[in-house]
Amino acid sequence: MKKVLFFLFVALLFVLVAVKRCYEMAGPLSQEAFVIIPRGANSRIVAQKLFESGVISRPMLFRLAARFKGLDKRLKAGEYQFAPHVSMAQVLNQINEGDIYYRKMTLPEGLMSSQIVELLNENPMLTGEIVELPDEGSILPETYTYKFGDSKQDVLIDAQNSLDKVLAFEWKNRNPDVPLKSPEELLILASIIEKETGVPEERGLVSSVFVNRLRKGMKLQTDPTVIYALTQGKEELGRSLRRKDLSIDSPYNTYKYFGLPPTPICNPGKESIHAAAHPEESDFLFFVADGNGGHNFSTTLKEHNKNVKNWVKTLSKK
Repeated sequence: MKKVLFFLFVALLFVLVAVKRCYEMAGPLSQEAFVIIPRGANSRIVAQKLFESGVISRPMLFRLAARFKGLDKRLKAGEYQFAPHVSMAQVLNQINEGDIYYRKMTLPEGLMSSQIVELLNENPMLTGEIVELPDEGSILPETYTYKFGDSKQDVLIDAQNSLDKVLAFEWKNRNPDVPLKSPEELLILASIIEKETGVPEERGLVSSVFVNRLRKGMKLQTDPTVIYALTQGKEELGRSLRRKDLSIDSPYNTYKYFGLPPTPICNPGKESIHAAAHPEESDFLFFVADGNGGHNFSTTLKEHNKNVKNWVKTLSKK
């Protein structure tokens, strides 16, 4: 009887060692996989989902391990990212700790609010829909993280809160001689800077041009505001600006009206907001595209007209 018990003990020991080895060994997953664990799922449902996704090969062993560790009712819902050949032990630990996968979404600088809402509403990994258009310039273009089940409105609110923080900081720390009366005016100027140049190194100079014009009581005469007047902030113009467009009667037409337009014309990024609050020191009053992605700056109309002629020549050669 003692020999029988001994052999049974040895056999059980071998079984336990084999089970432990199977539990801790590299799993069958050949490539990265994403698995969504629904709310309220028990260990049976979780094991089946992992098995169907190729993450584990023995769902019963997973269930037994979860029960043995007292985790069968503590598995956390969410979307999980599993690496190739992840072990069952690692899988159970990851789900128990709620180490869920966070997705990323980038909202590019310079888009209008209508365009950002369209991007959010087209994201199939976010829930719900945004039906109310947020104010122009109220969203901070940035890369945002979100998890499975988050709503589009959640991401939008996050982006709006981020804008509020950045704007408050830049307004508080702005150059004291910037001729702007409120954070809203700072944001409006930043939106114009964002639309006028895609060259990061130029933002401070572009800002200086508009600040110098505001100080001298000159019209800003910036094309992006006219484009916004034509499209009413709902779409891209889809063509080049024409001379007759400059006569449109709109408060956004900075060729016709003095000062800043009534609202931002896009959602500017951090760098453009900073440039509006901290313009470079210069005497420039004009700038025009140089034909190579940047701009030529000038202090007099004579210089500016010369730069315009050079730009036209550059365009004719392309």
